[in-house]
Amino acid sequence: MKLTRRELMKYSAALAAASAIGLDLPLPRGVLAAAGEPDKWVKGVCRYCGAGCGVYTGVKGGRVVAVKGDKDNWNKGFLCLKGNFLPAILYASDRLQYPLLRKGNKFVRISWDQAMTVMVDKFHDSIRTNGPNSVAFYGSGQSYTEESYFINKLFKGGLGTNNIDGNPRLCMASAAVGYVSTFGKDEPMGAYDDINHADCFFIIGSNMAEAHPVIFRMLNERKQKGKDVKIIMADPRKTLSARIADLHMSFTPGTDLAILNAMAHVIIKEKLHNKDFVDKHTIFKTMVDPGPPPKISKVTWDDYVKFLEDYTPEAAEKISGCPASEIVKAARWFATSKATMSFWCMGLNQRTRGVWANNMVHNLHLLTGQICRPGATTFSLTGQPNACGGVRDGGLLSHLLPYGRLVANEKDRAEMEKFWGVPAGRIQPKPGLTAMEMFQAVNSGATRCLWVACTNPGQSLPNVDVYRKGMAAADSFLVVSEAYHPTRTSELADLVLPAALWVEKDGTYGQSERRYQYVEKAINPPGEARPDLMVMIDFANRLFAAMGRKEEAKKLFNYKNSEEVWNEIRLCSKGTAYDFMGMTRARMKKEHGLQWPCPTEDHPGTVRRYTSEYDVLVKQQDPKAEGVLFYSAKADNNRVTIWLRPHKGPAEPPDAEYPFVLTTGRQIEHWHTGTMTLKVPELKRSAPDAYVEINPRDAAKVGVKNKDKVKVTSRRGSIVLEAKVVDVPRDGLVFMPMHYPDRMINSLTTDAYDAMSKQPEFKICAVKIEKA
Repeated sequence: MKLTRRELMKYSAALAAASAIGLDLPLPRGVLAAAGEPDKWVKGVCRYCGAGCGVYTGVKGGRVVAVKGDKDNWNKGFLCLKGNFLPAILYASDRLQYPLLRKGNKFVRISWDQAMTVMVDKFHDSIRTNGPNSVAFYGSGQSYTEESYFINKLFKGGLGTNNIDGNPRLCMASAAVGYVSTFGKDEPMGAYDDINHADCFFIIGSNMAEAHPVIFRMLNERKQKGKDVKIIMADPRKTLSARIADLHMSFTPGTDLAILNAMAHVIIKEKLHNKDFVDKHTIFKTMVDPGPPPKISKVTWDDYVKFLEDYTPEAAEKISGCPASEIVKAARWFATSKATMSFWCMGLNQRTRGVWANNMVHNLHLLTGQICRPGATTFSLTGQPNACGGVRDGGLLSHLLPYGRLVANEKDRAEMEKFWGVPAGRIQPKPGLTAMEMFQAVNSGATRCLWVACTNPGQSLPNVDVYRKGMAAADSFLVVSEAYHPTRTSELADLVLPAALWVEKDGTYGQSERRYQYVEKAINPPGEARPDLMVMIDFANRLFAAMGRKEEAKKLFNYKNSEEVWNEIRLCSKGTAYDFMGMTRARMKKEHGLQWPCPTEDHPGTVRRYTSEYDVLVKQQDPKAEGVLFYSAKADNNRVTIWLRPHKGPAEPPDAEYPFVLTTGRQIEHWHTGTMTLKVPELKRSAPDAYVEINPRDAAKVGVKNKDKVKVTSRRGSIVLEAKVVDVPRDGLVFMPMHYPDRMINSLTTDAYDAMSKQPEFKICAVKIEKA
């Protein structure tokens, strides 16, 4: 079935509308894995972004033949374009079905026993010769929580190395550090339900219409129903999302910190701030010395007001190019709305000042008291289905331990050592290698063995060509657990392990609004592919046997299935700010997701945190508390932080030689590195290749017309692709989608990263353009 891009969009809308009212439309013939009505429908969650749309997979004859939205879940049965075509990802011709070992320039099929023997021998030899810090694991926000928890326990608690990180370091680290540095703990305090109550939306660094379409649908619906609802869109591009904005604030990329400070300046100057809220719930801090370690100083309200004197709307206009009148209007709408909700995503996070930008959005909400009530909240959007639940919450980053605990905190280490039953001192006190440091260590030879699971760093890392050399080096050992082969990472591997995908296994996802959902197994994986959890357990027991620690392994890794791991995870969360003891597997099978904290089996889940009306932990912390209590900020007597953050530009601004700013991002048809969506014929036909988006004025300057082949060059590399001349990016800005393995966009991007979160600046690098 051949569809144009326009026809595909219409078909997707029809599918979404039909599923929302309980009708089941057939998928196009090319997507169906088998013909006929399903024998059963199995409840699960979409495999793509962090929105966490509930889905049902239709199974017939042991194959997934259809998919529909779960109308009892938060998404009300709606699915996006990608979600409607999910079945096809399971039946791609390049599904990996057997373990593969590199022999020279070729891969040969081997047995699982042989694969585990090779892997154990390599890791054991490296640990014995060079110590536990010579091995590392690079994970994913796509793995199930049970998988991420287990591998975290193996490396940090079992092997005694913190060299375990994941791809959320590339996308969500700045949001996580932003929440922690402001509120004391990670994750949004609100929910998607707040969209139904907000009268003003401030959206910055997010193209929701393409990256999170079902959430954007809710936003658009709220706009249609509420005649006084205002939408502010701050973005250097006039994206699809901007089409419904009442105010589109365009600015020079990397200058939004000045705009955010200027909005705060207006709010205070015009006395639009909530003095009572500020006095009762906040403190003020500034960074005196970036360190390491950073030196932080507490300051006063007067210090903050004085700091903002440099950020008048007129001064911000000179820095950013955003008109002062728009900054004033945005500040007034934000502060005077009955309830304001902010959304942001990679446009803020993937920056060398990403944490600061996150802090400054929180600042606006704290100044105005637009927080912790229906419709008033800050909300970071997430790009992967389990970056929140499995990685940020579960501690699968090199500086974290599960559920709000930190590697560098002695008490937290001791608590986890006791919980895991490992000797005191087993968990190293120094955080391990972050993502970019990890691949730098592969390049240098300090990391000898690296296991990559459920992600594609050979395409997704910034300045990727440099790191591909290390992954392919003869003196390193790279293991890749992957559902497809070849990918731009598996092609570099020494050993490739076939992984079960999505509903070919069971497990838990945790999404952006703190909603945890269980994905039931619907079908068996192809060939000899296995769930990653079972592979991890097998590897752990074999490795410990080789190390002479077989009896210890029996105590640490004695799990038969994912439910046994999940029950341990629940216990690990007990008594923390994340407490979800009430989420038993039996209950999760029945529910359509539950939001933590959810401490008991009769608890309904928490829609909004830090307020006595909704959050049971408020009363547990202070039985007399009424209203807002930021119990996550105990170190500052339950007061959260308004930060003094100056404007600082990007690591690589444009100059005379490289006069354009390149930013990268998503298309509605595709997701991440395209390993799944490019397998769907309809999606690939609709969006078959990468391009460079340039506005007509800039195109005329460089002598380029629409569909011309152009050469885009940065300080790191060049790429040739088609020009798309369209009045979407502002002057001086070009855009490229990131999804295509044969167009390595990240050959151009910079690997400079945020000093606090260690998240790279994918969103800004300098390039030049010429006709090819």
